[in-house]
Amino acid sequence: MYGTVIHAPGDVRFEERPDAALTAPTDAVIRLAATCVCGSDLWPYRGVEPVAEPHPMGHEYVGVVEQVGADVRNVAVGDFVVGSFATSDNTCEICQAGYQSHCVHREFMGTAQAELTRVPNADGTLVATPGTPDPDLIPHLLAASDVLGTGWFAADAAQAGPGKTVAVVGDGAVGLLGVLSAKQMGAERIIAMSRHADRQKLALEFGATDIVTERGEEGIARVKELTGGLGAHSTIEAVGTQESMMQAIHATRAGGHVGYVGVAHGVALPGDELFFSGVHLHGGPAPVRRYLPDLIDLIWRREIEPGKVFDLTLPLAQIAEGYKAMDERRAIKVLLQP
Repeated sequence: MYGTVIHAPGDVRFEERPDAALTAPTDAVIRLAATCVCGSDLWPYRGVEPVAEPHPMGHEYVGVVEQVGADVRNVAVGDFVVGSFATSDNTCEICQAGYQSHCVHREFMGTAQAELTRVPNADGTLVATPGTPDPDLIPHLLAASDVLGTGWFAADAAQAGPGKTVAVVGDGAVGLLGVLSAKQMGAERIIAMSRHADRQKLALEFGATDIVTERGEEGIARVKELTGGLGAHSTIEAVGTQESMMQAIHATRAGGHVGYVGVAHGVALPGDELFFSGVHLHGGPAPVRRYLPDLIDLIWRREIEPGKVFDLTLPLAQIAEGYKAMDERRAIKVLLQP
């Protein structure tokens, strides 16, 4: 089979690799119908995370089950399935509490930008769709594999809901789907912080009521101006930098909630500022599996269209161009078709 391998920062190649195969009785192998490039994939691509040696890439995936291990019971060969970037048994105490991304048997996916991929803990990770999806539903289902589930968790962690004002820091796919999620949860007002016209347009389509183009201290001041000087009830942090985290905390009113899902790089929380903020912080790797059945149902019934974040579609063989387009901000998110 062919798949994606990163060799060094800026050096992503589509090359021949060994076929994905079962290595444990709890595994499944799926043939990808679609995969994509994630914003977090850009950290090693840009050299922010070291690339010690060449390794495969990709953690968002939908496709058809080709093989199952002897202990797999919940999915079968031929099923169309959606999975999460973090595998889980979905039975341990942590999973039962709704935090499957911290499962005691967790493995992180990292081989999904390929024609085939092995999924560990298949029974607790994969969710089958009601049938074979229409082709136009596949991008929306793919979004559920990570960016929609992550945006949904961020909005949930921020306690978005009726009567709430939600601020969203970050206008990538996760931030935009945080807007959609907050809208679905009934938020009264959604402030999207974005400097890019194409992303602003999609944020408004997903339910944003206000656009703030300023960032840092100016962005915080603008959010407070829009909220009577108090700040947002709920804030989604979807970037993962020191600036974005502090912007999220300072844009939130005392007693408010920040849901942070941006993969943290160089983030240090000043204890005194946090102490006097009165803000609740909750986040981390999203337990996408918790939400997958409901998200798949919303997509299947065509109530939401999260796949609109994919604004560039390429053959998987053009993976290098996909990374480059996202790195250069020519695309919000790139969908790849094997």
